[in-house]
Amino acid sequence: MRSVTNRTPDLAYLRLDRAKNVFFQLSPARLVEEALKRNEGVLAENGALAVDTGEFTGRSPKDRFIVDDTITHGAVWWGDINIPFSDEKFDALYNKVSDYLAERDIFVRDSSVCANEKYHMDIRVVTETAYQNLFAHHLFRRPDVIDPSGSPEWTVIAAPGFKADPATDGTRQHNFSIINFSRKIILIGGTGYTGEIKKGIFSVLNFILPHDKKVLSMHCSANVGARGDTAIFFGLSGTGKTTLSADPERSLIGDDEHGWSDYTVFNIEGGCYAKCVGLTREKEPQIYNAIKFGALLENINFIPGTRAVNFADIDKTENTRVAYPLYAVENAVTPSLGSSPKNIFLLTADAFGILPPIAKLTNAQAMYYFISGYTAKVAGTETGISEPKATFSPCFGEAFLPLNPVTYASLLGRKLEQHKVNVWLINTGWTGGSYGTGKRMKLKYTRAMITAAINGELESVHYNEHPQFNLQMPASCPGVPEHILNPRNTWADSDAYDDKACYLANEFARNFEKYASHCDTQVISAGPAVCVSV
Repeated sequence: MRSVTNRTPDLAYLRLDRAKNVFFQLSPARLVEEALKRNEGVLAENGALAVDTGEFTGRSPKDRFIVDDTITHGAVWWGDINIPFSDEKFDALYNKVSDYLAERDIFVRDSSVCANEKYHMDIRVVTETAYQNLFAHHLFRRPDVIDPSGSPEWTVIAAPGFKADPATDGTRQHNFSIINFSRKIILIGGTGYTGEIKKGIFSVLNFILPHDKKVLSMHCSANVGARGDTAIFFGLSGTGKTTLSADPERSLIGDDEHGWSDYTVFNIEGGCYAKCVGLTREKEPQIYNAIKFGALLENINFIPGTRAVNFADIDKTENTRVAYPLYAVENAVTPSLGSSPKNIFLLTADAFGILPPIAKLTNAQAMYYFISGYTAKVAGTETGISEPKATFSPCFGEAFLPLNPVTYASLLGRKLEQHKVNVWLINTGWTGGSYGTGKRMKLKYTRAMITAAINGELESVHYNEHPQFNLQMPASCPGVPEHILNPRNTWADSDAYDDKACYLANEFARNFEKYASHCDTQVISAGPAVCVSV
């Protein structure tokens, strides 16, 4: 006999009204209770629910598809990132998933995205597990009033226990994440990693906001000062995006996904999904203090014989995570929006030790480095990497961009011109040599440089130009030793620095070739000088 918890919505339009039990809009405490009852996880000593996501401890970009239909066919930037999927195959696979869920309990949550009400979008998240629904409670916005009779604009369905048959279903392997813009459904199967839910919705908004609304969607963190000055931080994993935006002197707008309309920066989400590797109360107190009852820990390890989390243990994965709602952050802004930014920081962890720790960019340079989305991988981060390797992710979020990256960069350029924004390139990586020889830039120096930029203390100082990258480097900065502001000065062998700078400049140029035909000459010429002999 089918039982119903709370007033439940009509799920017939999804073919999910046949589910064994429907648990609708459960509180975090109830979801934790259900997760424990179903052996989905255990309680950590700090009170958080700790789960293992199974086979996948991260996203699987090669198994992310977009249905090729009348909406997407001529608009999506098709390729290795946006892989087409037929609508016939989607319909057939959807029916299989709905039949699979008909024999099971499901958890349903109505949420929304976008703190700017002008761009508000209602979503419904249907999950096979309680912990996935807890994640949805944390990461999406929580409506004050729930109307089960309402129809959400988009629906996410996550069935980790369902495994596709690639031979008949058209997938690459048994896991998949498929976006259908005509049916307004994101279908996820074969993976318990919750990041697929969050990034599925972000990918949808990365199409809708720029394409339909002319709003710049951004993979970034944002905070605001006491004077109402907004700062934005772009950066790939490991560059310090979450850490540097978590400033005790400023209030957090959000840590990962935002939109920039005409005059407002707004959080798309309602929570945070932070990396936990090496987490300590001293380094990142906001994140550490948010890990308590109701929070969701993923793929962590305990100190043997205890339920105390060992954040340094990455035996399962380096991508250990915690999800929690924004209201768990003491200085979070409510509602989570701010004015157009005064300062934008493009973060990179340059493991070659070439880029300056801070440089001021022209608008054309800002677009060039935004499109490039550079950072570097170091030994140990991926199998087969034994020395630094340049990596580029356009707009600091390639895996989530349905449109050509130049589309987002062009929107950024127009906003920079309109609002007269200061843009800074920040190297949180190495100084004094490449990885293995040099040392990682001290966090206290990076914080001092960002604080000086935000406070306007770098407006009147002298600047030197980097000869290879044509970047404007401040000659002095409060709280920072002057000799580290020019990276060449920190190397024992200046010739070795010049050779490596040439190498990195050519890596930038090679990467940018695929975008050059879509950019104007001013943006193309904003890149580093190419070394013919290297």
